[in-house]
Amino acid sequence: MMKSRQAIVIIMIALMASCKSTKVITGGTVDEKMTSKSVIKAHYQNEAGFKTLAGRVKIAYSDGESSQSVSVSLRMEKDKAIWMSAPLGIVKAYITPDRVSFYNKLENEYFDGDFSYLSNLLGTEVDFSILQNLLTGQAIVDLRKEKFDIDISEEAYRLTPKLQASLYKMLFRIEPKNYKMDLQQISQPQEKRLLEITYKNYQSLDKEILPNEIMIRAISKDKVNTIELEFKNLELNSPVNFPYSIPKGFKEIEL
Repeated sequence: MMKSRQAIVIIMIALMASCKSTKVITGGTVDEKMTSKSVIKAHYQNEAGFKTLAGRVKIAYSDGESSQSVSVSLRMEKDKAIWMSAPLGIVKAYITPDRVSFYNKLENEYFDGDFSYLSNLLGTEVDFSILQNLLTGQAIVDLRKEKFDIDISEEAYRLTPKLQASLYKMLFRIEPKNYKMDLQQISQPQEKRLLEITYKNYQSLDKEILPNEIMIRAISKDKVNTIELEFKNLELNSPVNFPYSIPKGFKEIEL
């Protein structure tokens, strides 16, 4: 049986994201004349512009000791809300810009509070914007506020800050076809923490470019959590609602 922590990690990290056919996108050729500024500009020009998103996401989770795989329903209103439900509503989550809430019927537990729970799980500060960007292939920090060095790596544009912070180190790879994220890394070397997000490929849907498969690694000292996400049957800009109510009698999870 899926334990509380495993169930919550799976559904909370997957907070993203008609059975229309989608086209998986690969390829693209880098232009060695591109500057970091022009690559970053193209990245933001290609940001997803949908209003709502609905579908399913297949999630495989491992913490090095055990693993789980589950398919969950997803509904999202851009910049406003993310809703997830595991089969039979065993685990549900509802996230807004100022609230993180979820419950787990397996353990009769719930959490209703700020983003500190997710930040602890991922080992770095998390807010609604970061979650949304992670799930849509956008940079999880604002690249326009930094100056970056650029080179070519793994057939993508590799960006590193000209002045790395003393506590945080960052690295980004942007793929050349649609200027979406190929890889994002934020590390805290002194704390031995690393958040790494790899985008295996993208899909085209209603003229939007969205992730098709994502792999997330969250490392804290000698503990490694790995989450693989595969999005299926996505539909854009249809009406969505977010049915959610914490069952009575559940015990609150305290940080």
